[in-house]
Amino acid sequence: MDVSIGGGSAKKLKPTKFTARGILAIYLPGWYADPETRGLYLRVFEGADGPSHSWLYRFTSPVSGKRRAMGLGSLDICSLANARQKSLDLRRTIFEGIDPIEQRLAKKIGAKEFHQNSITFKEAADRCIKTKQAEWSNSKHKDQWVSTLNTYALPVIGKLRVDQITTAHIVKLLEQEIKKKNGEVEGSFWKVRTETATRVRQRIEVILDWCKAHKYISGDNPARYQGALCHLLPKASKIKKVAHHPALPFQRIGEFIADLRTHSGYSAYALELLILTATRTSEVIEAKWSEFNLEANVWVISAERMKAGKEHRVPLSTRAMEILEHLKTIRVNSYLFPSTLHKERALSNMALLSIMRKMPKYSDYVPHGFRSTFRDWAAETTDYSNETVELALAHTIQNKAEAAYRRQDQLEKRSALMSDWSLFIQSQI
Repeated sequence: MDVSIGGGSAKKLKPTKFTARGILAIYLPGWYADPETRGLYLRVFEGADGPSHSWLYRFTSPVSGKRRAMGLGSLDICSLANARQKSLDLRRTIFEGIDPIEQRLAKKIGAKEFHQNSITFKEAADRCIKTKQAEWSNSKHKDQWVSTLNTYALPVIGKLRVDQITTAHIVKLLEQEIKKKNGEVEGSFWKVRTETATRVRQRIEVILDWCKAHKYISGDNPARYQGALCHLLPKASKIKKVAHHPALPFQRIGEFIADLRTHSGYSAYALELLILTATRTSEVIEAKWSEFNLEANVWVISAERMKAGKEHRVPLSTRAMEILEHLKTIRVNSYLFPSTLHKERALSNMALLSIMRKMPKYSDYVPHGFRSTFRDWAAETTDYSNETVELALAHTIQNKAEAAYRRQDQLEKRSALMSDWSLFIQSQI
C-alpha cells in the first residue's frame, strides 16, 4: 500500500517514546514517528468504533528516487515489535536496490497469474482423458478410466490443485477403506482390490505426467511407484490375489445353450455367438455388419478392436451363420447387436453378464469364462495343436522366436476346429 502523508486534519506529531501499552493510549488523529526506528510511523485516525491505529514505513525508493510510504498493517495484527522487525527487513531490501512496494505488487500479480494458470486434478483428468482416448482401441477404456477415477480418486484429490498433490495424498487414496455391503470394513484399497488400485495409481501417474508436460506441476511425480511409494506400500505382486474368470465345465455347455435358447433378444444371441466363436465380450457386442463376409463365412475383426492390436479372422460355423441370417431379418442399424435404449449404439458391456444372472444355475460364471470352457474342451477331447487353439483365441505369443515363425493364421484348421466345437455343443443339447 503506497500511502501519502499529509493533507486533511492529520498531522505529523512530535515523536514520543513508544511502548506496547503506551501506543494504545494515543487517540489524537495524526502521524507519530517511532523515535527508535527511522521511517516507522504510527497512524491514528477516527474509525467507526473510535480511534484506530495502523503502521506505515516511509522510505526513498531506490528505483524512482521518490518518497513513498508502505502500509504494514493495523495495530490489531501487527505489534510494535513486529512493525520494527518489518521496518528492519524493508531497510535491507532497499539497501539491495529493490523498491519493496514494487516487489510486493510483483508477488501479488505473480500469485494471481499462477492461480489462474493452475487447474484441479478433476480438470486435468478430464482434459488428459480427452487427449488419450484417441489412442484407445475402444470406448471401454474410457469408461474404465472415468469409473475408477470417479470412485477412488476424485473424492480424495479431485478438488485439489495439481501442484498441491503430494505423495501423502496418493498414499491416503490407495489406503482408503473398502467396505462390504453391510458396512463392514474389508480392508484397504491397495490390499483388498490390488489390481484395480494398481491401475488407478497408473492412471493418476499418467494424468500428472500430462500436467508436468503442460507445466502445471514440476518436480517428481508423486504417483510414481518407483519414487517414494515403493517404500510406503507393499509390492502389488506380493499381495495380489490371482482371480480367474469362473468357467463353466465344457461337459455342461449343452445344457447351458439349451437354457440360453429359452431366452429371446439380442443379449441371448450375442452370448451364443460369443461361445461359438470363443471371442471376447467387447469384440461381440461392438461387431458391425461391415466386418462380416457371409459368403466366405468369415468375420474379420480389425486390429483397433483387438486386445493384441492385430487383425483377427474368425471362421463362422453353421450355427453361427444361422444366428447371423436371423439377425439380418431384424437389422436396425450398423451393429449386429444394437442397444434397445440408444439409437446407433451397441449393447452395453453388462448385457451378457446380465442375462447370465437371470439364469440361476449359472450365476457363478461369467461370459469371459467361456473362452476357458472352449480351451479345456479342445485340450481334453480333440487332437488340434496348441498353436491352432491359441490362434482361435487370438492370444498373444509370448515367445518371440515362435512369434517370428508364425506367419499364417491357420484359417482352414481353425474353421474345422470351430465347426467341431459347434457340433459338440449341439450333440450335448
